[in-house]
Amino acid sequence: MNQERRAQWLRGVLDLCVLAMLARRESYGYELSQALEAAGLGPVKGGTLYPVLLRLQRAGLIVAYWREGGAGPARKYYRITGDGHDVLRQAAADWDRFAGGVGAILREVSAR
Repeated sequence: MNQERRAQWLRGVLDLCVLAMLARRESYGYELSQALEAAGLGPVKGGTLYPVLLRLQRAGLIVAYWREGGAGPARKYYRITGDGHDVLRQAAADWDRFAGGVGAILREVSAR
């Protein structure tokens, strides 16, 4: 995959993907990064992920708190808020419509 195109797509959807991951369960940064990669988004470095987390926190869509680590230092965990769930539901519907349109256009190319 073209890395520049992947980076552009990721910038457009990373906040929604992070909200969706946090809707499943609260998590910390490294764990989120690993989950995003496992989901097929490729590697998401801290320099990309942590600004998104901070932006979502400032918008009131997630909250952060420190939790003691069992075998290591405390970790900063993130949890989605009620407003975050609302934004995610609307954004998921918007994404379905948008991706459906893009898919329809690209299927025409594939069919040729």
